[in-house]
Formats: sequence, C-alpha cells, structure tokens
Amino acid sequence: MALKIVVLAKQVPDTRNVGKDAMKEDGTVNRAALPAIFNPEDLNALEQALQLKDKNPGTTITLLTMGPPRAADIIREGLYRGADGGVLLTDRAFAGADTLATSYALSCAVKKIGDADIIISGRQAIDGDTAQVGPQVAEKLGIPQVTYAEKIVSVEGNEIVIVRRLEHGTETVKAKLPLLITVNGSADECRPRNTKMLQRNKYAKTPSEKASLTDTSLYEKRAYLNLGEWSAADVDADLSQTGLAGSPTKVKQVENVVFQAKESKRLTSADEDIDELMKELITNHTIG
Repeated sequence: MALKIVVLAKQVPDTRNVGKDAMKEDGTVNRAALPAIFNPEDLNALEQALQLKDKNPGTTITLLTMGPPRAADIIREGLYRGADGGVLLTDRAFAGADTLATSYALSCAVKKIGDADIIISGRQAIDGDTAQVGPQVAEKLGIPQVTYAEKIVSVEGNEIVIVRRLEHGTETVKAKLPLLITVNGSADECRPRNTKMLQRNKYAKTPSEKASLTDTSLYEKRAYLNLGEWSAADVDADLSQTGLAGSPTKVKQVENVVFQAKESKRLTSADEDIDELMKELITNHTIG
C-alpha cells in the first residue's frame, strides 16, 4: 500500500554546547549563537517512516520543518537518508513561536501539502522538552494520534498497528488513518546517510538559497533539487496565531545554572558505608 507520509522535523540548538549567550533578553533562544543539529527523536521518527517506505512500494516521505533559512540543512539530511522531498516553513511572522503557535503553523502547512496518510514526529524536541507540538498538530487537524510510539508493526488498508513504550512496559494499539504519531527515543535509530542519495541531493536548495547563485540551470534540469519554501501567506496562516503574537507562553525569567561539585566522599563496599549512604539519600529525598 502506497502511503503519503509527512515527517515533522526540527533543527534544534545542540544542548551540549550551551553558553552564556544561549538566551536573548526576551527569553527566546539565541539560535545564532548555538550549533544546530537534527532533533534526535525526529531522527527516530524519520527511521520509522523509512521503514514503512521499505515495506510499502510507492510510499513518499516529505520532511516539513519550521525555522530560519539555515533549517533547510535538516531537509537535506532527510534526503540523504531516503526522504523524497521537503518544505521549509520560514517567515519572520513565525519567530518566537511557542508550542501553540508552532503547531498552528505546522498544521496549516500540512493542510497545504494535503492528503497525508501519516504525520509522524519525534516525541519532543531537546530545546523545549514539552512533547506538546505533535499532539497539538493532531488536534488542529482533527485527526487521531498515537504517542510514545516505539515501532510501527504494520499498515493494512486504513488500519495501522503500533507498539507504544510505556513506563513499565509496552502497549500494542490499532488506529485508523489518517493519523499523527509521535515517536519515542527508544525506537530504532535512524539509518546513516546513503552515499548515492547524498550525491544525488547535495545541491538541493530552497528558493532563498538559490537566490545567491549566478547559474540556476541545474535546478531547471533536475526538479527534485528544488526544495519547497513557504511563508505565512503561502499557507494562509492567520498572523494573530503565529509567532510571538500567537504565543500565550511568556518567559518570566531566565537563569543559567552551573552545577559544581562542592565536596566528595569516598565509600567502600563495607556494609557500614553502604548503610550510611542509603540513610543520607533517604534523608535528602534523593530516593524514598
């Protein structure tokens, strides 16, 4: 069964390299000051989409991301792994969006793509850790959702079988298409870049990126190298629901916390030392 899959992916700041300039005065992330990476759980989601494509000939995968022009990098990363195309949703009107405004903009773009059987994303992004965007997109599209997915077992007709990762085990569920799925970090890791796909798609660019080129004849000959780029107007978005204007979440205060070791304690395997440690952990509520 040929499926039309949209993968929601996000370019996020690498939280392993957070410095004093990581936040702006208005409480938003200073993305220009941080290295950018493909959100890890979105890579897990992409792998689930690719596995469906492997099993279902004719399936197409479109990456959809919202962000500044440089976010097109993760669309190319998706193409190198087996995705078929991508769209960058970029506009100054989207800047400063919280989860509500982000999910609204993404839902508008999904509607423009049209007729998606499965929308799939990571459970959450490492820069926000809210796990809200996927479920909110499903609500705005009026379709069912399955969260914490660990494996997509099968798709037959308009029915899909999914294994979910729960706190104390797993759960197998069935759902009807169209459907939105959020994928857990315990799902299969994404496959590496494919050399042939990298060579085929390394020159793929958005219209903004092509604007600086003197020769664009390559993009007239090879249509697959033309990445989509949509503004708020292109997806008929209501500007009052985008960006800071559409974001009820407000940052009251930002504080940089640096953990420092003030003291250390050496313990042996003696029963007395272990007993002392257990009492200390219970007293300060680390356990118990």
